[in-house]
Amino acid sequence: MKRRDFIAAIGGAAALPLAARAQQPAMPVIGYLGMGSSDTEVFLAAFRQGLSEAGYAEGQNVTIDYRWAEGNPERFPALAAELVMLKVHVILTTGGTLAAIAAKRATATIPIVFAAVGDPVAEGLVVSLARPGGNVTGFSITLPDLIGKLLELVKEAVPGASRVALLFKPDTMPDRVREARLKEADASARALGMELQVFEARERGDFDGVFSDMSSARAGALVVWPTPVFQLERRRLADLAAEHRLPAVFQSRNYVEAGGLMSYGPNLPDLSRRAAIYVGKILQGTKPSDLPVEQPTKFELVINLKTARALGVVVPASLLARADEVIE
Repeated sequence: MKRRDFIAAIGGAAALPLAARAQQPAMPVIGYLGMGSSDTEVFLAAFRQGLSEAGYAEGQNVTIDYRWAEGNPERFPALAAELVMLKVHVILTTGGTLAAIAAKRATATIPIVFAAVGDPVAEGLVVSLARPGGNVTGFSITLPDLIGKLLELVKEAVPGASRVALLFKPDTMPDRVREARLKEADASARALGMELQVFEARERGDFDGVFSDMSSARAGALVVWPTPVFQLERRRLADLAAEHRLPAVFQSRNYVEAGGLMSYGPNLPDLSRRAAIYVGKILQGTKPSDLPVEQPTKFELVINLKTARALGVVVPASLLARADEVIE
């Protein structure tokens, strides 16, 4: 073999691995659209656990592109548009209904999985729970009787509270959905012999005034309607409830860990885990329309006895016995 032929042969052999690598398909990319909060790692850990159960590991056989609204839901449309421009393979939203709606409006083709929204049918995200249709599916955290359950807990823990304040963020849901939910909440309160007083907070700056209004209205307890923005401000909400001596009931445990009195609702990290399993199925070829919207399977009651003592609330032994966790 001539010298130049030998060198050409060696060079061609060395180039083979590079060519082979170049022909390998790129890893699929997940677009992660979230609100952003101090406990993000808890939800990310649950999400990565779900990916692992589905056969995926970040950086090994899947890439995740994160976009955070940093507590400002008005940023969701622009962030969702960025993920669409990146041509991610699937979008996972963890910023509640507003994040899911922003993603849906940004694309009709890229699959979308929402980790936790209110009523996805009433809010226009899917056609039905069993057959979502289109490119969107995921998990709903709102059950028809959940607000009634929270009011029952108020009645049991604070039987003398005849007036109960309901705090919610009105722009997190369509008008017709908001009105329907408020009617359901009012009916539940009346059935328990309580008067429901509704208070709105659209942003952080509203909190001080709203809590002063609750005190002026002589509310005896508080129920907080869940929303990602309130999640970011849960310690502030818990502190204000304590300052105004309002026993407060929430839907997720991290409010109680921040100083709230009680919580009852779905295990939110578990929903992130299950959403990741859905993402894995979609990456493996399942259509979102073939994955029914699921509702929570794990509910937990958490009580903060330290807060109860500070408020002068004597939690009944029967309620403590039912608690999944009691914080001393």
